[in-house]
Amino acid sequence: MQPEAETHPMFKILRESTNAEVADAIEAWVRDAPDHKLCRINVLDFASKVGLNEEKVIAAFLQAARIGLFELSWNVLCPACGSVLDPNATLKTVRRERCECELCAAGHKVTLDEVIEVTFTVAPRVRKIAAHSPETLSIWEYYRQILWGSGLDLPEGDAFERAMEEAILDSVELPPGEKAILSLSLPAAKVVVFEPVTHAAQFLDVRGEPTRERQSVSVVINNVHAPNGSTQLHPGPVRLLFENRTNKRVLPAAWITGSAVHRLLSRRKPFLTAKRLLSNQTFREVYGAETLDMDQRLNITSLTFLFTDLKDSVALYERVGDLAAHDLVRSHFHALARVVASEGGAIVRTIGDAVMATFPTPDRAVAAALRMREAMDKLNQEHETDDLVLKIGIHEGPCLAVMENGRQDYFGRTVNVAARVQDLAVPRRIIATESVVENLQTSKLLEANNLRPVVKRATLKGITGEIMIYEIPDGSAERGYRSVARPVGRSHRTLTDP
Repeated sequence: MQPEAETHPMFKILRESTNAEVADAIEAWVRDAPDHKLCRINVLDFASKVGLNEEKVIAAFLQAARIGLFELSWNVLCPACGSVLDPNATLKTVRRERCECELCAAGHKVTLDEVIEVTFTVAPRVRKIAAHSPETLSIWEYYRQILWGSGLDLPEGDAFERAMEEAILDSVELPPGEKAILSLSLPAAKVVVFEPVTHAAQFLDVRGEPTRERQSVSVVINNVHAPNGSTQLHPGPVRLLFENRTNKRVLPAAWITGSAVHRLLSRRKPFLTAKRLLSNQTFREVYGAETLDMDQRLNITSLTFLFTDLKDSVALYERVGDLAAHDLVRSHFHALARVVASEGGAIVRTIGDAVMATFPTPDRAVAAALRMREAMDKLNQEHETDDLVLKIGIHEGPCLAVMENGRQDYFGRTVNVAARVQDLAVPRRIIATESVVENLQTSKLLEANNLRPVVKRATLKGITGEIMIYEIPDGSAERGYRSVARPVGRSHRTLTDP
């Protein structure tokens, strides 16, 4: 780490702006972790390792990036092999609708769900690590730190080197403008000659009778076109002739696409997706206006929307007067914001006395809705009133992330359906659609609280056809709500008012 005089004030600022326990854990990690652990940090994995709440860890890393401790990266991934196909310093530069992975010889639609990861790399001014100069990394470390995303659960230490040696026949480091030859003995298998810096690939289909005659394959690596295609060879000796026509070092290697590669790349762990970060309250507060360009439209496969509205809010102002009503409504907004943030969601906007919020998964939206009802009960008791009663609607589905009126927003049929579903809600009832209630984690949550949704058919204004809706009854009068177990790193708590 750099001299304490430079870094200490930054960590002091971090402690003042976020959870002190998480800030201490981050400082210890920056100070003590090996270099490769500080490149493209998987914050969900970090939270699990240090035993801290995921939402608090995400919020702390966002604040740390804001003050310059870390560099944020939005990486477009290949969902099949986990390779980083397009690293981006901001989401604004993600412009592809599809990504092509030469290693997998496949294309994938770019969505914010599982195809874009968000990682944090320690800033050079805080601690200089090898990955800040990727051209100095060994081939194994280049794969681990630069090529592959943070969702791959790679072996540690010597086990990683053994796994790489088992999967790769041979490799070479080739400076700009240089040529090299690799002499190999090819087994009867699918072999791919892959270069991780340019993502160039040449496939070798090795089959038939073995031969003793030396075969030759020429691979030209350039800045314009990544070599691809397939060449049929026989098992036996081969000369791979490489020519580097780029202006940077390249690292071609011959991979056997078999069980060794599968074992290396099949183990995965959760990682922070762009979708989840866009639905994070801290992110919206810190980066919201800078997230997208006005002309960007990014796809999300599944996002959960929650709409709330106060019952008879106009009558409330008539009944208690503007000042008292304003205080009540403001208290209600503050309570809802705390609930939304604690369940990993974010408030997109408020409309009058209504709230539109997003959550990465349906169960978190339902958990928030249950806690919102409790929060209103508590506020009513504190103010000796019964005026704060919510109507809540929840729906999940695909949408577009867009910029509207200077803020990051969402567009599409899913948003419209969610708003219309809320219109059907009666006071103290939560109306959710079929995809929300049938979500496995939502089912577990409702079962844990002995809540049995009542199914109905409904027609929504402006929406073609009938849909199935579920009314989640009010059980808070008899008992508090209980959460279901969540993965390590998240808090395990009773669903009480924040």
